[in-house]
Amino acid sequence: MRRLRLARGWSQRRLAEALAVAAPSRVPPTRNDVSRWEIGTRSPREWLPFLARVLEVPREMLEAAKAVPPPESAPHFVSVADFLPEGDPLAPLTARAGRRIGAGQVADLAHRVHGLRLADDVVYGKDLIGPALRELRAAVQLYREGTHTEEVGRELLRAIGELAQIAGWVASDAGEHAEAERTYRLGMSAARAAGDGVLSGNVAGSLAYQWSNTGRTTDAVALARAALEDAGPDAPPRARALYLDRVAWAHTRAGQDREAMATLGEAGEALAGDSAGTESPSYLYWVDAGELRVMEARVYTELRRPLRAVPLLTEVLGRYDASHARELALYLSWLAVAYADANEPETAAGKASRMLALGQSGSQRTAERTRIVLDRLEAFRDVPEVAELLAS
Repeated sequence: MRRLRLARGWSQRRLAEALAVAAPSRVPPTRNDVSRWEIGTRSPREWLPFLARVLEVPREMLEAAKAVPPPESAPHFVSVADFLPEGDPLAPLTARAGRRIGAGQVADLAHRVHGLRLADDVVYGKDLIGPALRELRAAVQLYREGTHTEEVGRELLRAIGELAQIAGWVASDAGEHAEAERTYRLGMSAARAAGDGVLSGNVAGSLAYQWSNTGRTTDAVALARAALEDAGPDAPPRARALYLDRVAWAHTRAGQDREAMATLGEAGEALAGDSAGTESPSYLYWVDAGELRVMEARVYTELRRPLRAVPLLTEVLGRYDASHARELALYLSWLAVAYADANEPETAAGKASRMLALGQSGSQRTAERTRIVLDRLEAFRDVPEVAELLAS
């Protein structure tokens, strides 16, 4: 099915629409249905004759393909489609009465998305979640109620996917994990409907990152791997490096040390392929060698290898933009834990004190890292510098 669909230049949504026209008396399939048929998690069953008609192949060809069972030893391949929401949250309304949407409105939306992404560098989750979710709701309404060409619709879906990724990130930073997950799933649907595997990988990888940090480590590994697969081998080097980093972190949190270290190496190799002539999506503007070193240091800290973590974090923090206070506080938290693991409690207390001075009451991520750092320093309560910090 997938091969035949791609040969026609159709998206999964376009195939679902063709099936709806071919069988007007049936409840129309969604793009999610097509995705699940293609990866084999569901069977087309009664849709086979209509699939044969719209794909212009003999029904017997599809029947023969359907009849071939996978080897019993073959593991189930997990794809991003397995994590999409039920139904189709982006289905256009039956009777569109809205205004005509053109390239200008899409460009305006793209500018607002990028502005929100830049705002997240300096304004944090609890303060930004309201505006972020309002923008997302407005964008979805624009897509569902407006009329537009297929190309404009695709660009709208891309903008919704990008907006859902940053809105999900903001919701997660505010500690609203259920809201973040719903938002990420919407973004995954939009990106896949637009046929943008790189964007789908970014949104799915963001959800995998949240799961890594909230105890769903097995799901996180599966989804992070699926996100990398969705992006594909030809994704820009920055994209592959970031998505491999998320896989490495998922393995780390799952206690899979060897896999984590191997994937970190792959991420470094991927970024090494980036060059001045390589074009990456604008939402990857922040991915560079320094960010990869931070993730590497975090992995080392989590694996209790402070002698590797400390030099990396010290180097990055030495040139980090002080206006990005939340990230600065988070990186200091990792450095404080690494120094504690290295049995240097006085230095650890100093780094923790600097972290606490940055505040960040609007970020649940920072609040959680503060708790972890203070818990880690409890073992050194008899050290004066630590005692003073814990008493403050």
